[in-house]
Amino acid sequence: MQNCAQDQVLDAKQQTAIRKQIKADEKTQKIEDIFRQKVRSGLNGNVLIAQKGLVLYKKCFGLGHFERSERDTLVDDSKFQLASLSKTFTAVGTLKLIEAGKLNFEDTIQKFYPDFPYHGISIRELLSHRSGLPNYQYAFDDSMKVNFYKKEKPYPTNSTIMHWFATVKPTPQRYNIPGRGFSYSNTNYMVLASIIEKVTGQTYEAYIHKNIFEPLGMHHTFVATTKNDSINYHRTAGYQWNRRIPKDYYDDVVGDKGIYSTTGDLFRWYRALNGDCLLQKKNLAEAFVPRSFERKGTKNYGYGFRMMLNDSNQPEYIYHSGWWKGYNTMFWFSPKDEFVIIILGNRYNTTVYQIKELLEVLHGGSNNKMSADEGDVEI
Repeated sequence: MQNCAQDQVLDAKQQTAIRKQIKADEKTQKIEDIFRQKVRSGLNGNVLIAQKGLVLYKKCFGLGHFERSERDTLVDDSKFQLASLSKTFTAVGTLKLIEAGKLNFEDTIQKFYPDFPYHGISIRELLSHRSGLPNYQYAFDDSMKVNFYKKEKPYPTNSTIMHWFATVKPTPQRYNIPGRGFSYSNTNYMVLASIIEKVTGQTYEAYIHKNIFEPLGMHHTFVATTKNDSINYHRTAGYQWNRRIPKDYYDDVVGDKGIYSTTGDLFRWYRALNGDCLLQKKNLAEAFVPRSFERKGTKNYGYGFRMMLNDSNQPEYIYHSGWWKGYNTMFWFSPKDEFVIIILGNRYNTTVYQIKELLEVLHGGSNNKMSADEGDVEI
């Protein structure tokens, strides 16, 4: 699998030809100008932009930690919390189990967690945010933190949250009938990660590392719950302005968030998603089928990936963004024009989501109507 991603690396002759074909030098200069403005607007993070396999732009802006006495300048291997961008890995990990015959799209949560209080929800509906489940971060009142608090283990994990659902059965005020409509909820991907653990007998971290990170050569990518100290090498901290955000109560709940990675490793992820590396093409293609047409518009969701559609209701762009405790992330690619935009920030800044100008540059200057800005991106 690693060789598959590596096979897409261009040799010198190919780079020269593509550089000329796409007018790379001109695009790089325009991209540089755009990011100078973003940095003036407060961007602190790492960027990688590539087209047709050629890296057009790769830069690091700012610090990994603001309060350290020694300057902690960001480097290529700096690790950022991906926030909801982590869902893309959970989705592909789930599809791998379906391809292997260990899961079925129509399996319900009760097959793996019989005491889960909401019935009739399938793997398919979890993947596409059509379960109607309430967001676990808001479903339980603060008394849960007291009633289930254990001094030796103060932070809940996926198993804790699943136990809460089974024990407390939160009021279903935000619960909709499964399949009725699209409703983005972190609970869907927390539950998928929990199902992965039940089916494989491994932790989510162990499964994703063994089946995705390691085979693809993503050696700088980790789940927050890992015991591997390598995660701390060039690990960044998240900030709101210049105030460091401490560990959050839900930081050890994963699947919906919780993966730390680098721009370089996400470029490997992009190449894998556009090659024969992870799944049979027909199975991976399921992730990019739009599954939410309740409201008219170009925005849609597949299995773990957001999309903007063209006039034929086909994906013009495939992407996922994220926000979590000071971190902003953007992973956006164009299947047609073969470019990818990767922006990872560790100080909250909405310019991460404003990529309209970048799209125009990468399309060769055309004013493409499908663009993203702060208001378009959901996290």
